Amino acid sequence: MFATVIPAKNEEKSILAVLTTVLRLPVNYIILVLNGCTDRTLELTRSILDPRIHILYFSDSLGIDIPRAIGALYARHLGVKGALFVDGDMSGDIYQNLISLLTAIQAGIDVALTNCYPYITHRQKLANLVLKFRAKLNRELDLFKSLGLSTPTHGPHALSEHALQILPLEAIAIPPLTLYWAKQNCLSVKVATSIPHETLHSPRKHRPHARLIAETIIGDCLMGLALNQNKPLTRSLGKHQLIGYHPERRFDLLKQWEQSLHSQDMFYEQHVILPGSFTSGKNTPSPRQSYDVNL
Repeated sequence: MFATVIPAKNEEKSILAVLTTVLRLPVNYIILVLNGCTDRTLELTRSILDPRIHILYFSDSLGIDIPRAIGALYARHLGVKGALFVDGDMSGDIYQNLISLLTAIQAGIDVALTNCYPYITHRQKLANLVLKFRAKLNRELDLFKSLGLSTPTHGPHALSEHALQILPLEAIAIPPLTLYWAKQNCLSVKVATSIPHETLHSPRKHRPHARLIAETIIGDCLMGLALNQNKPLTRSLGKHQLIGYHPERRFDLLKQWEQSLHSQDMFYEQHVILPGSFTSGKNTPSPRQSYDVNL
């Protein structure tokens, strides 16, 4: 029993293409984590009446990567044997790659990654800087020979049931920390497939956003390096603080979500939408009185 987790924020242009691919996969659950969407993403996802689809709808923005952790916790709650993570803007033809990731988990790999740089291409200065720190962390963890530049930050990836159970929340919500905690817990980590970045068909980002993403990833890598060196957590590089989007990560909502999964309280009721439930208005789901999550 496997799940696919799809974080999405305002992905009305790509979400149906992503779902078209994912619906072909041999998975039991498709968990859509809608993160502060203000477009038609919810409407479009609800137009597909497939019993495997579970929508986790958050009207508040969760911030970068927190939706991935939200989905991972829900997948763990459903008792899956593994979870595949595919962003809502990855609309390229990557079906066979996703199958390879699932196959790796079935074969006993705990963290299956995608190599999004299978060959050297022309890269902008900012991209090279990000890759430098990704490489630095992988080398520090003694994983570079097997992983190269691969990281859960970039591209679809998958986690085993064991990884879902043992990884701390921050290791999923801050993707480079997944590699640190995987190494600490002797989890098996492997590159299971290769997808050139352009094949993902993720839209190009405007320059300010690209800079903030770069700062976020570099800062995350610096946190991983500090952990591995047993130093206080920092996002500092010399005099520079690599903050990026990190302050927007809603760890408070992630914690509340974790607690609500145990009690299935009102917070849980307000955020889980299953096929056949109704909405009271445009893009705003109404709480349901009852449902069975064990389809």
